[in-house]
Amino acid sequence: MAKTKRRKKTAKDIVFICLRVALAILVVLGALQIAWLLRPKNETPPQPALEESPYTAEDFYWEEGFLHCSAGEVKMGIDVSVYQGDIDWTKVKEAGVEYVFVRLGNRGYGDGKLYADEKAMDNIRGAKAAGIPVGAYIFSQAISVDEALEEANFALEKLEGITLDMPLVFDWEYVSETARTANVTRRTLTDSTAAFCSAVEEAGYEAMVYFNQTQARDLLFLEELTAYKFWLAMYDTAGQFPCKVDFWQYTSQGKIPGITGDVDINLMFLYKKQIST
Repeated sequence: MAKTKRRKKTAKDIVFICLRVALAILVVLGALQIAWLLRPKNETPPQPALEESPYTAEDFYWEEGFLHCSAGEVKMGIDVSVYQGDIDWTKVKEAGVEYVFVRLGNRGYGDGKLYADEKAMDNIRGAKAAGIPVGAYIFSQAISVDEALEEANFALEKLEGITLDMPLVFDWEYVSETARTANVTRRTLTDSTAAFCSAVEEAGYEAMVYFNQTQARDLLFLEELTAYKFWLAMYDTAGQFPCKVDFWQYTSQGKIPGITGDVDINLMFLYKKQIST
């Protein structure tokens, strides 16, 4: 068989090969860019699974106006603000209240300004004097991580020199469709919550997240916040929240001797450790 003489590559051939290689590279890069643009926008790294609640509705019962749990040890407490007025803390202690969360202040849902609770220091001093363990909270209306950090610094300034027995709480609540917080996204609120909690824990306080059922379902990625304690507000159905929480605010219309009018009442679930009272 006669040998075929190979044609020597010309400069034009080399340029053509280079162009083909460059085109292939551009196609690959284009495909990668399209995949990046089409990725799920809320994709996050894998998070710890939420721990299932050990309780059912049958584990709770009412007695003498208060909710009790038959399936585990709990402690009863309240949370207060300026709206409870002057409080007789001795009577509150005698009524069986085992802890209290005191509001330090709030952010306005209209103007976005921070306001100190006028009764905060009186309530902290009064509760401590009566021997009631004290925690604190900020009513948040943060619309960004920066505002959440501002609220954390606000709380820390108010607590300067004060030791808390209970957590410092980020209490963000949906107000209305006309509030400045109406359009806060789930991503923003979760990041803001984490920022507040991280900041107060760095300052030496234990952090906790307050939320209701709607927030848990629509406005928070709870799986990303499992490093912190959970405080659930749920008034309608006992023991029906699916995941484990540390505190349960079960009514906003409680009656406690020493307090005029309504007050929030909570159960603390003693899963691991107790607080001294």
